[in-house]
Amino acid sequence: MSSSRGKLRPAIVLAACAGLVLAGSATAVAAPNAGDQLADKLANKVDVGNINRHLIALQRISDANGGNRAASNPGYDASAEYVAGKLEAAGYTVTRQEFPFTYTETLAESLVVGGTDVPIIIMSYSPSTPEGGITGPLAVIESDDSPGCEAADYGDVTGQIVLVERGFCPFAQKQAAAADAGAIGAIVYNNEPGPLNGTLGDPSAGRIPTGGISQEDAQPLLSQNGAETTLELRAFEEERTSYNVIAETKTGRKDNVVMAGAHLDSVTEGPGINDNGTGSAALLETALQLGGKPKVNNAVRFAWWSAEEFGLVGSTHYVNSLSFEQQLDIALYLNFDMVGSPNAGYFAYDGDDSDGEGAGAGPYGSAQIEQSFIDALATRGIEPEGTDFDGRSDYGEFIAVGIPAGGLFTGAEGVKTEEQAAKWGGEAGAAYDPCYHQACDNLGNVDRLALDRNADAIARVAAKYAISTEEVNGVTPKGAKNEAKLADQRSAQRTLAAEAHTHDEAA
Repeated sequence: MSSSRGKLRPAIVLAACAGLVLAGSATAVAAPNAGDQLADKLANKVDVGNINRHLIALQRISDANGGNRAASNPGYDASAEYVAGKLEAAGYTVTRQEFPFTYTETLAESLVVGGTDVPIIIMSYSPSTPEGGITGPLAVIESDDSPGCEAADYGDVTGQIVLVERGFCPFAQKQAAAADAGAIGAIVYNNEPGPLNGTLGDPSAGRIPTGGISQEDAQPLLSQNGAETTLELRAFEEERTSYNVIAETKTGRKDNVVMAGAHLDSVTEGPGINDNGTGSAALLETALQLGGKPKVNNAVRFAWWSAEEFGLVGSTHYVNSLSFEQQLDIALYLNFDMVGSPNAGYFAYDGDDSDGEGAGAGPYGSAQIEQSFIDALATRGIEPEGTDFDGRSDYGEFIAVGIPAGGLFTGAEGVKTEEQAAKWGGEAGAAYDPCYHQACDNLGNVDRLALDRNADAIARVAAKYAISTEEVNGVTPKGAKNEAKLADQRSAQRTLAAEAHTHDEAA
């Protein structure tokens, strides 16, 4: 009996060791550097040629549908079905989330000051003037640290059209304060070089007709206080519906989802190939190469938002449609809006507000996401700069409910500096995207090298967090074992096996 027991003990130990090996195999995806391995693999598979093919498709869809892909228009619907069809074929669970919104389309934009025409862009959800416009004296508002944010900043401007500098508070607040002070119209001028294309954010926010002009065009007007001014801003408005496209992997845990999104809609003025065909196409190719059933720890949920150009409507609707528990299931959100600007800058969202622009840090974990993008771009020899969470893209509602966020951006109407041109190439003193929100935002308006570099970074960071979000939210890969503990366990098993072998020999 004892002899039999002596022979059984090594067998039991070997079985335990075998079980340990199997457990290690089952959790191999969570081993150290698994994220790096998947990141390298996915980045190598995401090819800029395939991304460009998606851009060609979006251009042709726009050409066939009135020259744009704006939300609720046929061009958007065709774009959404192009994306959804490819995702379904790749094995994703795809949903189409419908929502209502107020559609607007510009009918007239005109500003004449002292007999001189000045280019102006109507702000989204601005009230319309009568046909032919409104006329009144120009009231030039003195600039300070918070220009035009309170009614007291305007004095009595009854019956006048105010000219006020951008900055510190939202456009909606400026025009509302001007209206409280008696103004009949508002002109907001940029506080940096380049045109100003803004939004009041919501149809209910508009009090008086409001438009934006460039810093350059504003300079001659600052000395024309009291000049006769005629402002005509008119837009068509209609209640419509559109839909987001949401795709999720069938593998990975559903209570720690990695989410990545890009808005798919264009403005009504053009095809929107850089804004935001580039982000949409890079995200689509990343999803297709990852596949619907990847070997990952965390489910990956991709989103193509609609009606971003009408005030982040699609993404806001999505976040607000989730219960608190469903929001908790989202570990983080990655946003990609314009990643191939023709005079490209390289920006990562400033998760910790370390660049000192004052917009504030994102929720905890956003700084770690920013660093991941910095590291990913470094593999291509690029040193990015931080860009503020300024509320201009679809991360807005995610960070508002505490979900950490990050992403990439190559610049819009802002102007590239001498230092940036020396670091990244391109033209100093020119806009990152001179065709921003214009008809010329077409296939010729893309820097494909910048698109390639950013697509690599998108793939790397998405893959990294698909394996583990521990650095962002402390959630370890499900079932993963600490490697030091695993080594100790194996050592103990070897010791036990050796002791059993010695005992068997002694017996």
